[in-house]
Amino acid sequence: MSVPSVFLVALMAFPQAGATEASPIEKIVEMVSDLQAKVISEGNDAQKVYDEYSEWCSDRSTKLGFEIKTGKADVAEYKATIEEEVATIGALEAKIEEISSDIQKDEADVAAATKIREREAADFAAEQSELNQVISMLERATSILSKEMAKSGGGSMLQLKSAGSIAEALGAMVQASVLSTADASRLTALVQTSQDSSDSDSDSESGAPSAAVYEGQSGGIVGTLEGLTEKAQAQLDSARKAERTSLQNFEMLKQSLTDEIKFANDDMTAAKKDLAEAQEGNANAQGGLQAASTELADDVATKSTLHHDCMNAAEEFELATKSRGEELNALATAKKAIVASTGGAAGQSYGFNQVSLLQLSEGATPAVRFVRDLARKSNSAALAQLASRMASAIKLSDGSGQDPFAKVKGLITEMLATLESEAEADATQKAYCDKELSETAAKKEDLTTASHKLSTKIAQAKAGSAKLKEQVATLQNELASMAKSRAAADQLRVQEKAIFDKNSAEMKQGVEGVQTALSVLKEYYAKGEEAAAEGAGSGIIGLLEVVESDFSKGLVEMTGQEEGAVADYQAYVKQDQIDVPSKGQDVKYKTKEAAGLDKTVSELSGDLSSVTNELAAVTSGLDKLKEMCVAKASPYEERAARRQSDIAGLKEAMTTIPEGEAALVQTSVTHTLRGSKQLHLAA
Repeated sequence: MSVPSVFLVALMAFPQAGATEASPIEKIVEMVSDLQAKVISEGNDAQKVYDEYSEWCSDRSTKLGFEIKTGKADVAEYKATIEEEVATIGALEAKIEEISSDIQKDEADVAAATKIREREAADFAAEQSELNQVISMLERATSILSKEMAKSGGGSMLQLKSAGSIAEALGAMVQASVLSTADASRLTALVQTSQDSSDSDSDSESGAPSAAVYEGQSGGIVGTLEGLTEKAQAQLDSARKAERTSLQNFEMLKQSLTDEIKFANDDMTAAKKDLAEAQEGNANAQGGLQAASTELADDVATKSTLHHDCMNAAEEFELATKSRGEELNALATAKKAIVASTGGAAGQSYGFNQVSLLQLSEGATPAVRFVRDLARKSNSAALAQLASRMASAIKLSDGSGQDPFAKVKGLITEMLATLESEAEADATQKAYCDKELSETAAKKEDLTTASHKLSTKIAQAKAGSAKLKEQVATLQNELASMAKSRAAADQLRVQEKAIFDKNSAEMKQGVEGVQTALSVLKEYYAKGEEAAAEGAGSGIIGLLEVVESDFSKGLVEMTGQEEGAVADYQAYVKQDQIDVPSKGQDVKYKTKEAAGLDKTVSELSGDLSSVTNELAAVTSGLDKLKEMCVAKASPYEERAARRQSDIAGLKEAMTTIPEGEAALVQTSVTHTLRGSKQLHLAA
């Protein structure tokens, strides 16, 4: 509200006629003071809201920072997983393609081998059928020829005897309807082929054979046919052997290829399963990466927006604080100007034309007493000095003819302005101190928390390292003890083995000696008389049998103990061979982990040192703020309450000056404000 508006409202508050208890100037000063108090209260409320918002901004920014750091780590982890899965997928796809190619090749080899086998089987079947037919014809021709040659007469017999070659003999058999023309032709061709082969062999050695090879006798023809039969049978046997060999080779090749295909299919199934798992892992990682990236982007955007909003709020708060400060300065300046410069004009405009100095002096005296009582009550030296100045002003006005009312009122008004100015300055400093103390204390608390967390982590890491080192020392002691125990067990086993070898040899020797003695005595006494056998000899034999039983039993027990000791030793050695490497690995891993914790302690100690130095600086700054803001004779609330009490008391002292009684002795009284009628009409 501007100063002219305050004046207008104050003037309009007066009635059209009649005197008022307080002048418009006083009302204006009171309204300005109330407005100052309201602005200060609004500033305190705004400061509290801003402090809470600033703390929220700091907490939210820290939380978002952690979330962003975690999000970046998640994104990096998902990317690494994707790269690993992609590499695995590529390797598995290449492996599947290679296995598939191998399977196709093996299947093609099986198909090709099967076709070859089928062709070989067909060729063999044809050859076997043909050779069987040839052998059958040869055997039938030989049989017929032998029978016909054995007959004593007949036309056929004469023709065969007159045949000069196999061809002529076969022709004679055809004429005799013994062979068919087709069979005779095939046999002739076979003989010719055999002859060509024989001629070729003879030519390579001693020239062509004589024409009498196939001449003449039935014995020669039969022998030739039998030779052809043997050759055909040998060829058939060779073909069958080749067929068996080919079939066996095919079956072995097929089994080998089938096994390779089976194993390849098993590998293919495992690779496809691994590929599916890798693809699923890749898909999950892709989904996780997308979600983590989206969340990270949202957190980054939120933090950027948060920073912008918090900075805007800080700027708005600074502008509002600056505006309130400017408003307070304007109000203080206006009030000071009103109080300092309107005393005379107010007296002329709203006061008496003639005032009795005696009545004024008497009317001002209660105000002096009121201020003195107020000074004693609040223990204020400033109010006591004001009361003294008011009394001096009244005394001086009695002799000089000056208006004591205006002087006293001016002194009170000046004191009110001073108190309100001090209140304003104290409130401004209070706001500054509250803000700085709150921010510095919050920062100290954050640093203290960080220091405690780092100290806790360091203590945990140190404890973990110490525990691991203790465990390593324990494991090393256990390993040393186990090595000693193993050496002692080895030595004990050697000693036990030596003792067993010695004792068992002695025991076996004793058993053998007793058995020899028994054999000799039994053989001897078996030859003697019965009486002799029942005497001392039988006693010795009986005793020897007992000794033999004891020796045998002792040997068995000794052997059983040795076998048990060997079994126990072997079990101990086997377990020791498992425990020693296991504990050695534990020593290795725990030593490595302890070294990692020591490194972490070193890094955290550096961080703790930095935080400790910063905390020391913040604590020093906080102590200085407390010295400036807190270390006062009385707290702000007590000072503000006492100051408000003084201001209220001075305002009440202003009302104790009886303006109405002074107006009674005025010769010419003005009851209305100048311009009030015009103001009323304007309103």
